[in-house]
Amino acid sequence: MSLKAWIRSFGLSLLLASGSACAAQPAGSLPKLKLDPSRVAVAGLSSGAYMATQAQLAYPELFPNAALVAGGPFGCAGGKLEAALGSCMKGVPAPDVGALVASATKRAAAGEIGPLKDLAHAHVYLLHGSADAVVAPAVAEAGAHFYEKLRDNTPGLSGMQVHDDGQRAFAHNLPVVASGDDCDKSVAPYLGHCGFDAAGEIFAQMFGKPAHAAAQARGELRMFDQDALRPDGADALLAKTGYVYLPPDCLAGKPCGLVVAFHGCKQNADAVGEAFVKDAGFNRWADVYDVAVLYPQTRASFAPLNPQACWDWWGYSGADYDSRQGVQLRWLVNAVRALGLPAGH
Repeated sequence: MSLKAWIRSFGLSLLLASGSACAAQPAGSLPKLKLDPSRVAVAGLSSGAYMATQAQLAYPELFPNAALVAGGPFGCAGGKLEAALGSCMKGVPAPDVGALVASATKRAAAGEIGPLKDLAHAHVYLLHGSADAVVAPAVAEAGAHFYEKLRDNTPGLSGMQVHDDGQRAFAHNLPVVASGDDCDKSVAPYLGHCGFDAAGEIFAQMFGKPAHAAAQARGELRMFDQDALRPDGADALLAKTGYVYLPPDCLAGKPCGLVVAFHGCKQNADAVGEAFVKDAGFNRWADVYDVAVLYPQTRASFAPLNPQACWDWWGYSGADYDSRQGVQLRWLVNAVRALGLPAGH
């Protein structure tokens, strides 16, 4: 498939202009927090949703909870770009959920991904818009069916909670609480002003009802050096700098949860500045729940071919991209360990 055909398939123009939109300031190390391993979740939009399900299935002992916005089932692409663009975005042909569950079960038994028993108490929230023209609603529904079938077919997983939230009318974006005229569009920075607080619902699904309403974020948004966390020195094809949001109580040394928030394609800081890391709504709720938010950042590249700075959910970083040996997933483990996730988990 040609590059032009790929871009057309995504329905988005190629915008690689400019370089970083971030402030030129030195990025430090991640702080060591007192993390509660039972209050850890991964969340993401689009390619970030695929990355979140890969993180949860590869390392369920670290990431027991997942919120997926406009993403499909684990293993959907099978390492093939053509499948990613067709079955896993347009839903043509429809993802074979039964085969994907069987594959995940086999891979877990072989140790390629984590033990499925560690999903016994998982919370999985799947949000997608009925007006999404980039990732078809049927693909996101297949993502929900994957978890439901995995739960129903795997001994010991009857307690897994799967919530499919697919009846809201929005396009391919992350809804934010403000209202506006872009809810039915998929335009940068892909934060749709839909009058629905997706971040607040994600926190409630992951960690229960909030103790009080969210106000303006009062913690610290810091930049950190992502290259310092390369697994065994390997290039994880990420940006040099990432972000982490630290609520006041986490900074004060109190026990703290963690959400890893994966941006979508063309939603990285080089493309949209700090819009996602500041305006998606996570930081406000992070204060309410005492949960730090890690915002890892990808980078665009032509070799390997990833011009829209997507997370790797089809294999551009290597054949083991969605396994425990995937370079981006190993980078992620280094990052959460650096933040203080206990070594026994």
